[in-house]
Amino acid sequence: MGEPADALRDALADRYRLERELGRGGMATVYLARDLRHDRPVALKVLHPQLARTLGTERFLREIKLAARLQHPHILTVLDSGEAAGNLWFAMPYVEGESLRGRLEREKQLPVEDAVRIAREAADALEYAHRQGVIHRDIKPENILLSGDHALVADFGIAQAVASGAAGQQGSGAAQERLTETGMTVGTAAYMSPEQAAGARSLDARSDVYSLACVLWEMLAGEPPFTGATPQAVMARRFTEAPRPLRAVRETVPESVEKAVAKALAKAPADRFSSALKFGRALSMAEPTAAAPVTKPARTYRSVVLIGLGFLLGLGVLFGWLRRGEAPDSAAGGGTKRLAVLPFENLGDSADGYFADGMTDEVRGKLAGVRGLQVIAHRSAAEYKGTSKSFREIGRELGVDYLLVGKVRWEKADSAQSRVRVSPELIEVANSSTRWQQPFDAVLSDVFQVQGEIAGKVAQALDVALGEPEKARLEERPTRNLAAWDAFLRGEEASQRLVELEQTSLDRAIAAYERAVALDSTFMQAWARLSQAYSNRYSNGVPTPEGAARALVAAERALALAPDAAEPRLALGTYYDFVTGEYSKALDEFARGRRADPNHAELVSAAALSEQSLGRWENALDYLKRAEVLDPRSLPVVSRLSRSYLWLRRHDEAVAAADRGIAISPPTITIHQSKVMALVAKGDLPGARAALRAIPAEVDPTEVVAQLANYWDMAWVLDDEQQKLLLRLSSNAFAGDRFGWSIAKAQAYGYRGDTRRARAYGDSAARASSDVLTGTPDDAQRRVLLGLAHAYAGRKREAIREGERGVSLLPISRDAYTGPYLQHQLVRIYMLTGEPQKAMNLLEPLLETPYYLSPGWLRVDPTFDPLRKLPRFQALAAGTG
Repeated sequence: MGEPADALRDALADRYRLERELGRGGMATVYLARDLRHDRPVALKVLHPQLARTLGTERFLREIKLAARLQHPHILTVLDSGEAAGNLWFAMPYVEGESLRGRLEREKQLPVEDAVRIAREAADALEYAHRQGVIHRDIKPENILLSGDHALVADFGIAQAVASGAAGQQGSGAAQERLTETGMTVGTAAYMSPEQAAGARSLDARSDVYSLACVLWEMLAGEPPFTGATPQAVMARRFTEAPRPLRAVRETVPESVEKAVAKALAKAPADRFSSALKFGRALSMAEPTAAAPVTKPARTYRSVVLIGLGFLLGLGVLFGWLRRGEAPDSAAGGGTKRLAVLPFENLGDSADGYFADGMTDEVRGKLAGVRGLQVIAHRSAAEYKGTSKSFREIGRELGVDYLLVGKVRWEKADSAQSRVRVSPELIEVANSSTRWQQPFDAVLSDVFQVQGEIAGKVAQALDVALGEPEKARLEERPTRNLAAWDAFLRGEEASQRLVELEQTSLDRAIAAYERAVALDSTFMQAWARLSQAYSNRYSNGVPTPEGAARALVAAERALALAPDAAEPRLALGTYYDFVTGEYSKALDEFARGRRADPNHAELVSAAALSEQSLGRWENALDYLKRAEVLDPRSLPVVSRLSRSYLWLRRHDEAVAAADRGIAISPPTITIHQSKVMALVAKGDLPGARAALRAIPAEVDPTEVVAQLANYWDMAWVLDDEQQKLLLRLSSNAFAGDRFGWSIAKAQAYGYRGDTRRARAYGDSAARASSDVLTGTPDDAQRRVLLGLAHAYAGRKREAIREGERGVSLLPISRDAYTGPYLQHQLVRIYMLTGEPQKAMNLLEPLLETPYYLSPGWLRVDPTFDPLRKLPRFQALAAGTG
């Protein structure tokens, strides 16, 4: 590597191993190095000696420290920095990919959509940095890295440090001359703003906007807006000429893009966009391929996917994970100790129960990050709140060696005097003996310290060694604002940590999460949960562009705050899954999250949903079986397993999984519906109705009736009295969703032969659906259901048009989970509008596709009566499976 590099290598030998030179530029040389402490590759950037001497160690490290605070999905962050053997250096993540310069050298011009996307992502990064008070000063293709479809802005800090050095030396002619002698200019001539080229010391966001516009120009035109034989010639042209219109260079550039770039390249800063955010938004509106998200029809709107499963660990689970090259995360063996943190008992006011639950979750979360422990997920442990079962029974049901129980009392006073008293106890299940216990008494402001101490003491009692990363995690505080934490906990209570997805519960949760992030904009967990709540509301309720946008913004805020944490990846993946239907992207995010937390049950279970939509049903089952191990009494997991078996027409297994879910939570209607659907699929209508009657008496019959009418269109399974109750319900029983209420009544009247009322409610449903589609015109499910409403209203042409359009927006080939449902509804539209052969043409392939329709279902579902005399239908219904 040469003598300077050898000296540097020796000086850093205890921290980094230099492997090879990656490249060098005017400011620095870059090496590929191995971070020995974390066993990862990094890019180690070493400033040239003359520049390092001119800047000085103190100034350089001060500026790099500021740059290291920038944590954003499109910023290549600084991991480490220092001085060694007379060299100033800093380390960044090593990115597999290439620089934008490399791609431009290869392609010269980029596709318009690629160029605009890269510019928008860079603008997002700049906007974030500018809000932190950091101006880049050297935006150019070399400083934008491309990893797949992801753009990263690099080298925040170097230009800032050079500029700071120049400003700090301007009073000394000799010192300023030394800076000039390094051969360095702050910025690059082809991309400098006019004010930067003129030597202005104080630059703002508009200078970076100008530079980014130059880069976008080059991506589109194949060269920067100003070129010349020397840097001086380039700068002279910048001051005396206007750039050519982009469309004169490349006519395929949209006019709106041309206008946005021209505004960003204005000579006077006052004439440009005032922020990178506004420039990015202008490009967003201009992007030729940009559109409203392609709505991923709800997993839960008219197709609820809540609820979970019992405990199973066997060779099938192990084989499934090894088949994908993943190891089961030592659920047993290898010295790993299995632990469940049961809900802490609230000894204070009953209204403070949410606070005790929050304490439990924080302690559980800290313990889950300790190597050598496998901690049962929240949903399974939460089933034992207020239980009378013995420790041995609980341990056996959860498959754990230890239980952590506790009591919490929140003694309220003014903010300075409020106290929290916690009495945790670690139980060894084998002999129900106490392994450790210790009371804690602290002022409320020290509550996070108490949580970390409890987790640390538990690990110590279990003889689990804590490394420095684990110790640091135990000391982390989710927020320093207690009011924000209180709001977050109230949101968790309202949504039951997003188990309860009923509309009003979600609305209350969203309001609480919004308050949490308003009180503390750095509260990562609150941003992540807010995003998930918005995504679920988009999927379960009435989808709106605003809701989709808020889900994405919240996920990106969480990711910017903690790019290496699991929760932001879960949030972003949920957005891709529930809002845009980009299932491969969702899987990528869930995989990144699992790298941060391999035992995160929600991430594993969420991956199963994306695999289902991609049509990879066996993979989905593998994920769900793995989720069982991590969360053995999770209602969502068992529901998803039951639904997967149903789609694969493994009906007995679907019934068995539903029964396990019912044992976990007898009052939950959705898991009873899963059993009903599996029995109908077997052709057992009397058994299905008996399963409905088995729902506990304390469950409101109105909720049962609304559930079956609103999801999966199953009002026909209801008995006569239940159908009469349905016809008496107001839209309030459907959370105010007038479409869901109207279409449910249209169908019920249709089953009962009341054509006049069926038409009237079909018309009402069509009006309600049309109102929603004004904001989300590409919502495939709404389109199909609008077609169904038109069919009940007697409008054949409109019904078929909307139904066929909806199916074309989301065919089975794009979504193997929801696509069949949409095709099923088009079959119903054809039947209702007198097109039986078209209905059969779509129904026959549905019976060969993973989906809940089966020969048994066809035999008992009255909605198929228009086809019963057709030989083709009779052959289908006579089949098995």
